[in-house]
Amino acid sequence: MSHTPHELVEEFPEHAERIHSLKQSDTHFAKLVEDYHEVNRQIHRMETEVEPVATHIEEDARKKRVALKDAIATYLNE
Repeated sequence: MSHTPHELVEEFPEHAERIHSLKQSDTHFAKLVEDYHEVNRQIHRMETEVEPVATHIEEDARKKRVALKDAIATYLNE
């Protein structure tokens, strides 16, 4: 499979170490990251038409990814 864009270390390169540390020490953060990665990969499969879906389903997934990214950013900026 090709490179999946929007991975967290690409989105927050200055926080790569903090992301790793929080994943190990904070179960809620780890769940946010896991959910983000799952949604991000789903979107990638939709975009590359590995799993074609209706436009509104892809848009809903994108909104969920943004919400998860915002929650992760809040953690990282505390």
